Amino acid sequence: MADSPSPRSAAPGPERLDLAASSVDITRQICDIDSVSGTEKRLADAIEASLADAAHLELIRHGNCVVARTRLGRAQRVVIAGHIDTVPVNANLPTRFETVEGHDYLWGRGTVDMKAGVAVQLKLAAELAEPRVDVTWMWYDNEEVSSELNGLGLLAADRPDLFEGDFAILGEPSNGQVEGGCNGTLRIELRTRGLRAHSARAWVGDNAIHKLGPVLDTLAAYVPREVEVEGLVYREGLNAVGISGGVAGNVIPDEAMVQINYRFAPSRSVAEATAHMHELFPGYEILVVDAAEGARPGLDAPIARNFVAAVGAEPRPKYGWTDVARFSALGIPAVNFGPGNPLKAHADDERVPLQQITDGERALRAWLSGH
Repeated sequence: MADSPSPRSAAPGPERLDLAASSVDITRQICDIDSVSGTEKRLADAIEASLADAAHLELIRHGNCVVARTRLGRAQRVVIAGHIDTVPVNANLPTRFETVEGHDYLWGRGTVDMKAGVAVQLKLAAELAEPRVDVTWMWYDNEEVSSELNGLGLLAADRPDLFEGDFAILGEPSNGQVEGGCNGTLRIELRTRGLRAHSARAWVGDNAIHKLGPVLDTLAAYVPREVEVEGLVYREGLNAVGISGGVAGNVIPDEAMVQINYRFAPSRSVAEATAHMHELFPGYEILVVDAAEGARPGLDAPIARNFVAAVGAEPRPKYGWTDVARFSALGIPAVNFGPGNPLKAHADDERVPLQQITDGERALRAWLSGH
C-alpha cells in the first residue's frame, strides 16, 4: 500500500516585530529589515502584522503605506508619520551598538533617517490605547526618491480623509528637538548654447561651456539670505549641484548645462523662488525640473505650542525640505521631531544616540497620554 502523502505545512505568515521590546530594540529590529526605497514591502508587512491584534486601532493598507488610527471621539486629532525607506546600504547593516566618547549609539543604515523615530511611533501606537487626543499613525514608503513615488503624497491623493487633523508630527531626525516647518526646494537646469567647430579653428565656433563662467561666478559670490518666519530664522542656500557639456576632445561644444539647487525660506513660494532665478541669471535658458513649497512653522497653533512646551526646548527651523510641507499645504500645522543628528542622515557612519531614542519616546508618550 502506498504511503499517504504528507500534509503540506501552512505557509508562514509575515514576520512580526516585538513591539513589547524597548524602543531601542525595535529600532534595531526594523533597521535590520533592509528597506531601501522600492523594497519596503517586507517591512510594511511586518508593521501591519505587528499591529493587527491592537483592538484600539483601525488598520488601513495603501500600497506599502500602513495607517493605524484611533476612533475615540476626542476633540482633537494628531497625525504622526514616518517613512520606512532608506537610501542604499553601504556596508552599514546589520546594526550594531558602539560607544563613542562615552556616549552609546546604535550604528547602521536608517538608524537616524528615520527608523529610530518610526520605532518610537510603533511602540506608542501599540501601547497607548487611550491617548488624550485621537491619533492617526502613518508609515509610508519612497520618501528618499522622486516626489511622484512618495507614499505619503499618493496616500493624500487617494485618501484625503485620512489627513484630517489639528496638528502633525513627522519623525524626521532633529536631535530630539522640535524643528518647525521647512525650507522649500527648487532645482533648475540652466543651459547655454553655442556653435560647434573644430577646436583647432575655435574662432569659427562659439564655446557654450565658456558662457557658464558668469553663472558660476554669480553662484560663488552669492550670499544666502537668513529669513525670519514666525520667530524662526531660516538659512537659504544656492548651489551648483551638477554640470555637463562637451562633445569630443577636439570639438568646440555647442551646449552646456549647470544644475542649480535653491533652498528657499518658507516665506517664499515656488513661483517667487523661480522668479528669483530669472533675476539672478537674466537672459539664460532656465528649466525647472523639481520644485516643492516650503512649510511655515505653524507654531502659533495652541496644540503646537502645547507640544513644544511638553518637549521642553526652544524650537528650531528645519533647513532641509521634509514632508511637513505636505501637511502645511493641507492647512495642518506640522513639526519635525525625532531622534538622531540630521548631519548623520545618509552617512556611512550613520548612528543614533540611544539616549535620544528613549528621551523622544518619553516626551511623546507623556504628551499623548496627558501626564
